[in-house]
Amino acid sequence: MTTKQQVLPHATLVNRKQITDDLISIKLKPDQSMAFKPGQYCTLGLDGIERAYSIVSGPHEAELEIFVELVPLPMGVLTPKIWEMKEGDRISIRPRCKGIFTLDRKAHSHLMVSTVTGIAPFISMLRTYIHEGNTGDCFFLIQGASYADEFAYDEEINQMILDSDVNITYVTTVSRPGDQRNTEWIGEVGRANTIVEKYIEQFGLSSDTCLVYTCGHPGMIEDVKQKLGPRGFKVKEERYWKD
Repeated sequence: MTTKQQVLPHATLVNRKQITDDLISIKLKPDQSMAFKPGQYCTLGLDGIERAYSIVSGPHEAELEIFVELVPLPMGVLTPKIWEMKEGDRISIRPRCKGIFTLDRKAHSHLMVSTVTGIAPFISMLRTYIHEGNTGDCFFLIQGASYADEFAYDEEINQMILDSDVNITYVTTVSRPGDQRNTEWIGEVGRANTIVEKYIEQFGLSSDTCLVYTCGHPGMIEDVKQKLGPRGFKVKEERYWKD
């Protein structure tokens, strides 16, 4: 008796943007419409290997945008295959997007802490919030990276600040300020989790009114929870493990 193999829907790679040697932003056109909430993830696959990726785009956009970090072989399994894809190539995509890492509309003050690709669900949340014409909430984003060129969506976020009526504050920090790639960096230094308490005080955030979201490196998330949990902050998390 043979088991019928499930045939998964596919999506076509329609755009690929190289950010750095190990970071790309890709846009996919699914064969069928994909319903999801901002902050959720989709499951992509090549050659039978599947992994979950947070969605950068909002539900109102025709294409799914994904921010991908290359994890080289032998540690990486799927991302090296994605790196070989060209526009027009096909990738499987599970029909249901999943995840509970979504914007809590009961809160009106949101502190969002991320590392590199961990900014993805926050971009989806902000694009959607602005697209729907919402106002009244305050968003405080802290994004950490090793190098300044890894802030792939900094221009978009800064444009949101200029163009929208939404209250957005954006802080970027590099953890290797002495590296040659950061010679022109004049911003904050240190890891996102090491500066979070400083900016909570600077922003005047209270555990009574502010919800904390953390996305990215598990070490960052654990440290933020250890720092802010005892202060009464509720912390939502979405961990990114190496492929």
